[in-house]
Amino acid sequence: MSTTNEQLIELNVSGMHCNNCALSVHKLLEKKGFNDIFVDFSNNEVKFKAENESVIPQVIKDIEGLGFKASASDLPLQEKFYEKVENKFYFSLLFSVPLFSHMFLPFHWLHEPYVQLALCLPVYLLGCWHFGKSAINSIRGGVPNMDVLIFIGSSAAFFYSLWGTLQSLGENYLFYETAATIISLVLLGNVFEKRSVTQTTSAIRSLLKFQETTAKRWLNGEMEEIHSHDIRNGDILALNSGDKVPADGEIVWGEGAINESMLTGESMPVEKTKYSTIIGGTIVEKGNFRMLVTRTGKHTALSQIIELMKNAQAAKPPIQKLGDRVAAVFVPVVVSIATITFLVTYFALEVSFQKSMLNAIAVLVISCPCAMGLATPTAVMVGLGRAAKNGLLIKGGDTIEKLAAIKQIVFDKTGTITTGNFTLKEIQVNQISEQEAINIISAIEGYSNHPLAVSLQTQLKDKISDRPILIKVEEDKGIGMKAIGADGSSYQLGSKNIVKEQPTDDRFNLFLKKDDTLVASLLLEDEIKPGARQLISSLKDMGIKPILLSGDRQEKCRAIAAEVGIEEVYSEKLPGEKLEIIHQLKQRGNTAMMGDGINDAPALTSSDVGISMSDASHIAIQSADVVLLKTDISSAEQLIKISKHTLLTIKQNLFWAFFYNIVAIPVAAMGFLNPMFGALTMAFSDVVVIGNSIRLKTKKIE
Repeated sequence: MSTTNEQLIELNVSGMHCNNCALSVHKLLEKKGFNDIFVDFSNNEVKFKAENESVIPQVIKDIEGLGFKASASDLPLQEKFYEKVENKFYFSLLFSVPLFSHMFLPFHWLHEPYVQLALCLPVYLLGCWHFGKSAINSIRGGVPNMDVLIFIGSSAAFFYSLWGTLQSLGENYLFYETAATIISLVLLGNVFEKRSVTQTTSAIRSLLKFQETTAKRWLNGEMEEIHSHDIRNGDILALNSGDKVPADGEIVWGEGAINESMLTGESMPVEKTKYSTIIGGTIVEKGNFRMLVTRTGKHTALSQIIELMKNAQAAKPPIQKLGDRVAAVFVPVVVSIATITFLVTYFALEVSFQKSMLNAIAVLVISCPCAMGLATPTAVMVGLGRAAKNGLLIKGGDTIEKLAAIKQIVFDKTGTITTGNFTLKEIQVNQISEQEAINIISAIEGYSNHPLAVSLQTQLKDKISDRPILIKVEEDKGIGMKAIGADGSSYQLGSKNIVKEQPTDDRFNLFLKKDDTLVASLLLEDEIKPGARQLISSLKDMGIKPILLSGDRQEKCRAIAAEVGIEEVYSEKLPGEKLEIIHQLKQRGNTAMMGDGINDAPALTSSDVGISMSDASHIAIQSADVVLLKTDISSAEQLIKISKHTLLTIKQNLFWAFFYNIVAIPVAAMGFLNPMFGALTMAFSDVVVIGNSIRLKTKKIE
């Protein structure tokens, strides 16, 4: 278990080309006692928590001992020409094609054993370097990978052929083309796998591209062009139409329209004026202005979203555990099956030595543990990416599986079902003037970011004359605000909970007390969010029950619920009571909670899935598993549909991975598959799984 004083260590690791490679690194770090380990083979990233950075040199040495390259630098490791899998494939193809063609072409010199040996030897040595090194290192790491099977299979064919050549036993003992073709075809599969996996991470890669740009900085009355990496807090930058915003900040001069679709999925540009906040990575559609930089580098909103997406990929859905467990023991089991195949066919069935050996080799090269390892992470990467492009930020891969199983969604009212833009309809005062009430309310609400407080501040700002000085203000969750003035007066502003002992007019929903005396009653009205009715209707069609849970008055809650189509309503609930209701609802089935206020944070955390709006309080966003970056609440429908289709894709991938191996291994053991054809089908079984995951990027979601 990680401790609070541990540091997050980030390393760049190259050479990992499959999930088993990642498992080897993960197991190494686990043995060393590190916490919060995250290994992403597709992005060459390794993260873990340690007490201090002094462990980095030894960890790098240990990872490189597994056959990978590691660095603590922020810059990605560059592969050398001869290290690229594409170039290895082209090299092997150069020798494998003429070697394989002797079976079809009438060139007698290609049938010469030593010619075939000369053509096969470079390919086999390449295979030893690529597969052999990886195989040995994976065994040392405790997680034997697919390369163990490829190395054993190609080595058996090569050394059997070499023995036949040295003993001059004739063509029946030559299988050089089998050894070379196996290596070439698996390298081809690695090429396709590498390119395919890159496509599954395209959402993160496209967001990373938004961070790379140049900027025009004003310095001492002159403008200079700098890279985004050189921007610092407090810099003044000039932006014109078509420019990419290089960092987070606020406009200090000018105005314009910003395209924020890369973050929110909203296609319409957002109008910005002086003092408006702008986000790095967005595009200036029109206008020109100057901005003050407030956040750069890893502190920008875009960087934090990218980091959340990367961390989300590390949180494995429960369904992945099955694939991981099978993949961890797969290689030893397959080697055992191949050995039994050889022994049974040669000794029990009296099949020739050559045929028995080819059957065993076919078992080795047709088996594919990587397909099981890739089934879940590739689908999760694509699902998270598609959600992000639609303004849905899912914080964990495991959240996807939970969302797909949701049976009921609990909604907060204010700021979630309703807009939170309250209109002050009436104010009634007692013992103080209306102007004094307005001054006190404005002073207190200035310390809150609740939607009601923000609305009141906006409506009252032109009516304020002389606000009282407050020396202490605190929020009582679910009840209201308490304050003490410089003159010693005590104030309380909140819901009906603060006036339970006093008779009040049911029309009013906000009350102000001064020195324990009710001095003002306010009537505020809210409006239902566009898309709320559509969302509730869609949820019912999907068999998901909507529930309203609010601290507001019963009459108001029931009226809002009836208007949007919610039957089950819980009203006038404090944060502790909300928490208890969530616990009760979870007994009935998987429960999601959607809210936006500080008082919703406990319920968001305790629900199976917490969903927060992007304009919610900071605590609510931190407590939630999902953040809706769009302002349209109906995007929650898309969130659930993407989750369901992602889980469906994972199940399809796992079915294919298990079905392929369950069928292919017995067929190969019975001698119905040539090892070369087995290598070809094995190489493309990974591509089938990844291709099905990539299909999720564009498939129509119903």
